[in-house]
This record gives sequence, structure tokens and C-alpha cells, in this order.
Amino acid sequence: MKSRWTRRGFLFSLPTVAAWGAESNGKGRVLPSVVQRFPDPATEFIISRITDPSHTSVLSAYYNRVISKHSNFMLYASDLSGRFEAYRMDLKSGQSRQLTDAANLAPASLALTAGDHDFYYFDGPRLMNAHLSTLKTRQPYAIPEKFELGSGFSVAEDGMYAAVIEKNDTLYRLQLIQTATGTATKLVECDEELRDPIPRPKRASILYRRAGGLWLVNYDARQNYRLRVTDDGEIGPALWSPDGHSVLYLNYPEDRRKLHSIREFTPDTNEDKLIATTSQFVHFGCNADASVFVGASGSKASPYVLLLVRAVRRELTLAEHRATDPQMVAPIFAPNSQRIFFTSDQQGKPALYTMSVDKFVEETDTANG
Repeated sequence: MKSRWTRRGFLFSLPTVAAWGAESNGKGRVLPSVVQRFPDPATEFIISRITDPSHTSVLSAYYNRVISKHSNFMLYASDLSGRFEAYRMDLKSGQSRQLTDAANLAPASLALTAGDHDFYYFDGPRLMNAHLSTLKTRQPYAIPEKFELGSGFSVAEDGMYAAVIEKNDTLYRLQLIQTATGTATKLVECDEELRDPIPRPKRASILYRRAGGLWLVNYDARQNYRLRVTDDGEIGPALWSPDGHSVLYLNYPEDRRKLHSIREFTPDTNEDKLIATTSQFVHFGCNADASVFVGASGSKASPYVLLLVRAVRRELTLAEHRATDPQMVAPIFAPNSQRIFFTSDQQGKPALYTMSVDKFVEETDTANG
């Protein structure tokens, strides 16, 4: 279903109950909602802060799916227990359940699988798979000695493969993991920084960053090449379009007086084109059909979260994020396109916030793929 821009206002509500706390500690404990609703001072739209800013709570890497296909629950990481653990939040009640008892959880590695029944994460060098209901775990893979987890882990759309960046003092490498067997295939190894591997939807290839550029490599390690995106300035965050047809990315022009822009590169044709200029987005996400974008502005004068409608190239200011580092905001859409989520430390430590955008963006149905 195509998304549509409307001009009506909206009101979003979540129940507000008691503060964090539970009599028992550890995996499986249930924590009461700490949701707080308030009007944004700039727009008066209603924002819900859904985690406690006295503890650090973060989402996974922006390219990992952490919101269920029915948009009824979300995975996140928090140091509530004194160290980072994974939690599942019911987005109707606001309650959270602790899912892990990890020694060294990597918050950016949380990733739901296709059926929403289980998820992956790294605990130190160990790749773990956990069932959401039973919380039973298995270890499909472990990073070999002399290497450690680098900047990036993600799971393919079908859940059959995962991609991970490993590094040591001199080398970086991109490994492709068969999740059923734990078999690892080395796709790339070099002395340049590698990061952010993102499997291509419906294709056997992986987008990744190498020394500031965007690269593409097949699952068989062939056709490893740099994408010929614009060479004007720097490349910001990048992600696949939902259909896997193209790469959507931010461009920061060399001339700092120019506006940051969202661009689109199609690997099959090597076509690179402008989608829209932005209010200095430094991070962004797209809805389920890439017709609407949500971005975080890096402007100190206008530290906003905004919607950008692709068809008309117009923006709507949703709220102030006022994050000390705008990159942390990393806004994303729920799969049904009816909510956005973002991170900010505007009220203390990094906390998670959500807003309803159902009166601005038409609902999209991804529950059935």
C-alpha cells in the first residue's frame, strides 16, 4: 500500500505506570512501564519517552530489524541491571522483559529473525540465538582467537545467513555465517576499516563500508567492488531500499554551505540520482515502501526529527531531539509505518522515544512479507 502525505494532526497515547523496578533480577524478569507522555516544546506534538533516562537504553544498529512485523513489540538494550542486556518491550503496555543474562552483550548486534520468534546477538566473541518465548539459547558461531567483533553485524532477510565484521590489530574481515551450521566464509579481508555489513534483500550479496566508500560483495566472494556513488563530499548512513533494488544513502557535500541530501544508487544500472535535499540530516530511515523518510538534523540551531515526503520533497518537523550527538538519534519507522522511534540524551542518559505518525503516513502491511 502506498504511503500518503496528509495534513491532519495526531494524538498518540501509551499507558504511563510505575518506575523501573522488580523484586527479582535476571533473565525473564518483567519490568513495569515507565512511559511518559509530553508535548514537544517546538511542535506541541505528543512524544512518548519509553525508557528511563537515568539508565542508558539504545536500539540496535539502524539496519537491524528490532520491531516486530506486526509492530507490537520491540527489542532494545539497556544497562538497567548494571551491564547491557537485551529487553523486549510490549508497545501496548510498555512493559519490558529481560531476555538475556550476557557477560558482554554488544547492543548494536540485536537482530530479529524473519518469523519474530527468536533473535541474534553477540555476547563477547560468541554469536547467540535466543528464543523469545522460552529464552533458550544456542551458539551458532564464535569469533576465532586473535580476532574480535568489529563495527557491524546483521542477519539476512531469510535468516539463513548473517554477516559480521571481525578485526585484529592489523586486519579487518567480513565473514558470512550460515546460521544453521555456524560455517563461516571469508568474503573480504584487508587492512582498511570495514564496517556496517547489510545483506541485500532478495539477493545473495552484502553492502558494506570500506575506508569511507560503499562496496558490494556476493555471498561467493566474487564481484567485490566499490559502488560508483557521488564523489562530492562524504557518504553518511546507507541502507537498502525495502525491495533491495537500490541503496539509499546520505551525502554530505564538500561545500559545507550546501544541504545534505538523500541519494539513491542502483547497482544493476550504476545509476546514482538525487532523491531530495534535507534540513541537514545526519541520520535517516525510511518507511516500508521508501515513500517517506524520517531524519535527524545535525543543525545546532534546529535539532529536529523530521519527516520528508519523497514525492513532493517536503519536510514536516515532528519534534526536537536535542541530542548531544545527533548521530545517536538514528530514527526508524515501525514496519507498519505508523510510528517512529529515536534515541536522545536530552533528558539525561540516552533513552528511547516514540511518536505516532499515523495521521501523516498511510499504514503499510508487512506482516505477511
